[in-house]
Amino acid sequence: MTPFGARLAAATAERGPLCAGIDPHPGLLAAWGLDATPAGLERFARTAAEALGPVCSVVKPQSAFFERFGSAGIATLERTVADLRAAGALVLLDVKRGDIGSTSQAYADAYLDPSSPLAVDAITASPFLGFGSLAPMVDTARRHGGGLFVLALTSNPEAPAVQSARREGRSVAAEVLDELRALNAGADPLGSFGAVVGATIAGVDASAGESLDIGGPLLAPGVGAQGGTLEDVRRIFGDQARHVLPSSSREVLGAGPAVPAVREAALRSNAAFRALLDS
Repeated sequence: MTPFGARLAAATAERGPLCAGIDPHPGLLAAWGLDATPAGLERFARTAAEALGPVCSVVKPQSAFFERFGSAGIATLERTVADLRAAGALVLLDVKRGDIGSTSQAYADAYLDPSSPLAVDAITASPFLGFGSLAPMVDTARRHGGGLFVLALTSNPEAPAVQSARREGRSVAAEVLDELRALNAGADPLGSFGAVVGATIAGVDASAGESLDIGGPLLAPGVGAQGGTLEDVRRIFGDQARHVLPSSSREVLGAGPAVPAVREAALRSNAAFRALLDS
């Protein structure tokens, strides 16, 4: 199978860099006039998929907002993923999994093995049990042409206590970025192993070795309703902005519930980021 990085490069060239989120947050369900029930979830998620799947290169469902409805929510997630992939979008499932040994392998099998009913193109993962704990996910992604987006520099206020901690002068985040750079070595046109770098962080710390040139994609959550702007993307990522997937959920989904309005909101955001990259 064609590696995820190559498929992502082709998709963003055709459809643009926006990674649109599907986050069935209680507040968004209410804003769409839907109840916080499995039926409301189904209507919300599949309407969002209908709007976003045909026009976005990547769509990122947030698994937790499906999981809270139990088996009915997981069934809706499966159907939503199928809708998105049928419409030509790559699906990045936001699950932030991280574990060791056979459990890590089980997560990899659940999301990155095409035989699984929850199979997607890529997932988010946490390296904070040690980057080596992700080896089953890395190996499974390589075997099946999938991808990983690994947490590196997130924008939550608790993050610096771990991610900015230093060992021999280098931050934990820098070591994560180093590992990703090694995994992507030699990939053309783009590696399959990306970093999650928040669009609202203060910046990268060059003195701690935090180079964002990893040869792979950079997922930038927090654009739009969470405060991240086009200028933040330019400021944080510099010449690596061409590899950024700016991620927006509430700003796009807030245009709903009508399919044309959600689609138009995604197209506007995509056009703005394309203009940034072309400037």
